[in-house]
Amino acid sequence: MLSPTVVVVLAAVLLGETIALWLGRRAKVDVDRSVVAIVLAGALSARLAFVWQWRTAYLAAPLSILDIRDGGWNPVAGLGVGCGLALWFGLRDAALRKPLAVAMLASLSVFGVGSLFVHSLDSAKLAEGGLPEYPLTSLQGEAVVLAHFAGRPTVLNLWASWCPPCRREMPILRDAQANRPDINFVFVNQGENAQQVSRYLAEQGLVLSNLLLDPQGHTAASLGQVAFPTTYLFNAAGRLIDVRIGELSAATLAERLAHLTAAERSK
Repeated sequence: MLSPTVVVVLAAVLLGETIALWLGRRAKVDVDRSVVAIVLAGALSARLAFVWQWRTAYLAAPLSILDIRDGGWNPVAGLGVGCGLALWFGLRDAALRKPLAVAMLASLSVFGVGSLFVHSLDSAKLAEGGLPEYPLTSLQGEAVVLAHFAGRPTVLNLWASWCPPCRREMPILRDAQANRPDINFVFVNQGENAQQVSRYLAEQGLVLSNLLLDPQGHTAASLGQVAFPTTYLFNAAGRLIDVRIGELSAATLAERLAHLTAAERSK
């Protein structure tokens, strides 16, 4: 699953690329290499800008820099570099100016309007979101109500043992749980029974606190989950402030936790 922001960026890039190629062919101007260079430079810059911002986490596992599945991008940096390169190409070759200028204007317009739309949807969802009130079950058979975790910031991870990205991110979340006692980390398994979950934990050598069972998937339904894994971040008052769809790396988790901490401090 791709986050809405990434979808907006991809739509902006694809539209700009299509327009540039179409206008170039109409004017019989070769813009293909310029467009490819702009797209590649923008994508690389977006990744590198994010990696530099969270370099401590990435340097602990350097190969994770290559794993773009973690969603670690800085779209503003990518679009900025893309626009700068398009300007440079246009200044060097007058024939490229119109195709590239129109394409970049279209891309920036889609990015701006799309970002506003995503922000409005997120604001509405976050305003309605809160820790669910109904009880779940621990591996020991005890009833636990998610709303009882209010009082401290809470990271709620919805996962399943058959989900490859869930399995990959679980050690990262386990380490964060050990290193951040100021934050509740709650793992709610969706659709599996205690035997399945216990067997998975034993096979992987994972020891997790606040692991709960939701065999009917009520938590996913109440929070509007659309993919595995999904991680929800709640403030100390139990209000939803952030959602991450897809796999987390140490860096992208650090980014979300920084957002959560900043939100707490600004109250």
